[in-house]
Amino acid sequence: MKIRFLFFIVLISLQAFSQNDSLKKLNFSAYGEFYYSYDFSNPQNHEKSNFIYNHKRHNELNANLLLLKANYLDKNYRANLGLMAGNYAQYNLSSEPNWAQFIYEANVGIKISKKYNLWLDAGIFPSHIGFESAISADCWTLTRSLLAENSPYYETGIKLGYTSKNEKLNISALYLNGWQKISKPNYIQRPSFGTQLNYKLSNKLLLNYSTFLGTDKPDSNKSFRHFHNVYFQYEPTNKFGIIAGFDIGMDKFNSTTDGTWYSPVLIIKKSINEKTKIAIRGEYYSDPKQIIITTGTTNGFQTYGLSSNFDYDINDKIKFRIEGKMFHSKDKIFANENNNYSLTTNVTIKL
Repeated sequence: MKIRFLFFIVLISLQAFSQNDSLKKLNFSAYGEFYYSYDFSNPQNHEKSNFIYNHKRHNELNANLLLLKANYLDKNYRANLGLMAGNYAQYNLSSEPNWAQFIYEANVGIKISKKYNLWLDAGIFPSHIGFESAISADCWTLTRSLLAENSPYYETGIKLGYTSKNEKLNISALYLNGWQKISKPNYIQRPSFGTQLNYKLSNKLLLNYSTFLGTDKPDSNKSFRHFHNVYFQYEPTNKFGIIAGFDIGMDKFNSTTDGTWYSPVLIIKKSINEKTKIAIRGEYYSDPKQIIITTGTTNGFQTYGLSSNFDYDINDKIKFRIEGKMFHSKDKIFANENNNYSLTTNVTIKL
């Protein structure tokens, strides 16, 4: 009798849920990425180099990202919540408070104009910088570029964003807690800022320019980081595409002197058929003053990278990928060698 009564209550609840217009605007999704990677320098602690934050573990099966998301979208309100686990969270958010290390995003927004598509959002967001995210299945290559691994994946703050009626132009201005920060460190009181200009010249060509203006160092250092990211994405057909990106930044590398780092990247993808794709990536990262990447060597981090990957869509939800990658550095930063080789394979699931 109790079971029948409970079943009846569940049916009534489901019916009410389906008839509630507000709840119909609430969507749920899930993502999982499982991988195996072998680094031929054979690190004994199973961790790859200090400039790698995704697919970090060597010679073991692991989960790079497990993500559950809820999204609410109304005419005048919106909200997002994403909770996560895996190597991405473990290594990218290691400096955050314990309560924050499982948050992929948590933000709310309100439309502030009846005439224009103008929104004010606040909370934790995926970064406004770059063309790659933590979700490998959404990226052209299995692993992230050097450029992406060493610029913000996430940010916390307030964002004012405008989208044109034809949805070709997106402009954002941001007030931020800092360079890839959820919780603002005690030693930083000064604010940071960001901007983004994203324009679709056509359905085939996208241009983007993003900036970060602020600090990642203690106020006593009196440093000011200004960073610029620009890229274009061109897909003349549904079988071929090119992404070209460039990062450049400036900040203090000691208490008195500024230095510059920069990174160009080029990715080309090709569809073999409906289920099979290949992609190649060439990149370079120059940080001789070790502002972003610390090596403790004479020439700092000056490294070329080349990778190639093969993708196979098992179905519309599951993807299999494999990638070979090579790094060549000016200094011997890979187990006292200039070169580093790795092979990574993963399976991604999007529900």
